[in-house]
Amino acid sequence: GEEHYNCISALHKSMRGSDENASLYWLARMLEGGEDPLYVARRLVRFASEDIGLADPLALTQAVAAYQGCHFIGMPECEVILAQCVVYFARAPKSIEVYRAYNNVKECLRMHTGPLPPVPLHLRNAPTRLMKNLGYGKGYKYNPMYKEPVDQDYLPEELKGTDFFKERKT
Repeated sequence: GEEHYNCISALHKSMRGSDENASLYWLARMLEGGEDPLYVARRLVRFASEDIGLADPLALTQAVAAYQGCHFIGMPECEVILAQCVVYFARAPKSIEVYRAYNNVKECLRMHTGPLPPVPLHLRNAPTRLMKNLGYGKGYKYNPMYKEPVDQDYLPEELKGTDFFKERKT
């Protein structure tokens, strides 16, 4: 019932708050109460990107490994795998930078009126002669061929200067 959602919320908020003791408590309360360990593991995968993100990119690897470990061996043996992951997450630095930026992109798409801007011609693949003749791929600079970063636009003209990480146009 509702306690299922209350406990997973408490686990998330304890990890987010870097409280490893509370994180272990809520994990154990869920598992000892019969919660599906794969449910917890799936929530940890989400937490790794949503709450830790680029502050520790290895968190996602930890979460996926925990999910796979739980899938392979099941309960009760997998409880220590989840406990390790939960403590790792509680101790990890946190960043919602990517989560916030992606939400800004979604909001930009939702608020757009009319047809979405076309993909710029230089970014389009040109697998046929007709597409090449229409200018697909023309002027594209293949970054690995340059020693320095290339000056090239990747967003549609209408979005030029948009920085989704800053939530505003530059």
